[in-house]
Amino acid sequence: MPSDTSHPWWHTGVIYQIYPRSFNDSTGNGVGDLGGVIDKLDYLSETLDVDALWLSPFYPSPMADFGYDVADFTDVHPLFGDLETFDRLVAEAHTRGLKVIVDFVPNHSSDQHAWFVESRSSRDNPRRDWYVWQNPRPDGDPPNNWLSVFGGPAWTFDEATGQYYLHSFLKEQPDLNWRNPAVREAMFDAMRFWLDRGVDGFRIDVAHFIMKDPMMRDNPLNPSPDGDFYKPMGEYDSQIHLYNKGHEDIHDVFRELRRIVDTYPDERPRMTVGEIHLFDWAEWARYYGDDLDELHMPFNFSLLHADRNAAALRRLVDQLEAALPPGAWPNYVLGNHDEPRLASRYGEAGSRLAAMLLLTLRGTPTLYYGDELGMRQADIPPDQQQDPWGRRVPGLGRDGCRTPMAWTDEPGAGFTTAPTPWLPLHDDYAARNVTRQRQDPASLLNLYRRLLALRKTAPALQTGAYRLLDDAPDDCYVFVRESDTQRLVVALNFSDAPQRITLPSPGRLLVSTNPDRDEEAVGETLALDGHEGVILTRAEGD
Repeated sequence: MPSDTSHPWWHTGVIYQIYPRSFNDSTGNGVGDLGGVIDKLDYLSETLDVDALWLSPFYPSPMADFGYDVADFTDVHPLFGDLETFDRLVAEAHTRGLKVIVDFVPNHSSDQHAWFVESRSSRDNPRRDWYVWQNPRPDGDPPNNWLSVFGGPAWTFDEATGQYYLHSFLKEQPDLNWRNPAVREAMFDAMRFWLDRGVDGFRIDVAHFIMKDPMMRDNPLNPSPDGDFYKPMGEYDSQIHLYNKGHEDIHDVFRELRRIVDTYPDERPRMTVGEIHLFDWAEWARYYGDDLDELHMPFNFSLLHADRNAAALRRLVDQLEAALPPGAWPNYVLGNHDEPRLASRYGEAGSRLAAMLLLTLRGTPTLYYGDELGMRQADIPPDQQQDPWGRRVPGLGRDGCRTPMAWTDEPGAGFTTAPTPWLPLHDDYAARNVTRQRQDPASLLNLYRRLLALRKTAPALQTGAYRLLDDAPDDCYVFVRESDTQRLVVALNFSDAPQRITLPSPGRLLVSTNPDRDEEAVGETLALDGHEGVILTRAEGD
């Protein structure tokens, strides 16, 4: 059954995130590249059958933050290839029916970007106001108390010009001044550059940071610095970040950005999804726009750090559904390049439940490369760590979730022919790789394949309504996905103990996390093993 053509592709599709450094090395230098992605497109389109790939940054960069410090917004770092390689990737992806989403990094540039080199050269340089410069306080201290996400003050003093510049992240990542119309137009031109090259959408990095308080007021101190359900971030949590991001006029910027994206042809509509770490649902939902005229979707990270039990997950999904503006489309994420690996958080059996949850909830799912194999968080020795955040703030490094993809059990895991990859391989790559799991019917990879294949043909999973079944056991999360032509029941047991669930009607198992049960007939009572999940359809004739 084809996708619902009344919905845009990102409603019915599944997005797969690729961290280019770690996906596939086509040159033998130990670092993944765009040519390596091209070589594995058939894996995305045939083995998995996802709908879109999202590429983390591949731009020219001194790599202080591995590409999120961009030195040129309209080119490709030679480490990853060149513009010709990128164009070939887009063309090859489109030939396979895959959409291409690229990272857009609007909040800051590299300190080696030509714009910042000019900006810091003198106070009267025409590009001085392209970045956020402020005078010291009378005692020489920074202009306010804002902190860098990566530790320490968000201000660095420039001796040559006698002012501080703002950097919400590393000092090598100076913040652009989005209140300057010239900056705004230059960044929108960069977006047009990639849209004209055929990209299908943008993942917008730290989208809510770009507009700060114009009065530069101090942030208030945080009386509860341990955070909500989001991971603690050390010193950064000592403040309530009221003034250093998300100022009210940010919504004008996103309305303008949306107008640009919407000018591209209707026969291939483009999309935007924003990285927005907000857990006030009402504030988060505002990024859709009052008339759904801002971001197509703000990323929903609520499940990333939720307690892994049925009650907590039910509550968060209910909160999201209640917060969505009319007509807004939800989305879910369980892993990415900044978070500990899904398999390490959920465990072996829990990873199978998480896969079923992610691919059956209402909304667009984003998968992170390697999660379909159950790749675990790697323990990187201090002398091999690469992440500047982890080197600066021990314990917060992200190298462990960025290790190379394992394709085979050969030396280099089929990722590289180099003697040493840029990060160490995960310890069990010889057993946990694509080749071996593809051959094992009971593997996690083959569970993902069954789930993705069902989602591709099931209108109830693509765009159907969501309804919670309230009379399920406390340790079970049971919900209905229903379209005009199909009703499916999803039942997930988050406990060690077997559970029995009363069903609305007899059914037939389409997919179970236990592959031996696929296609089993079920009466009005469903028996679930511990940590088992199933998807059921009505029994024939019901």
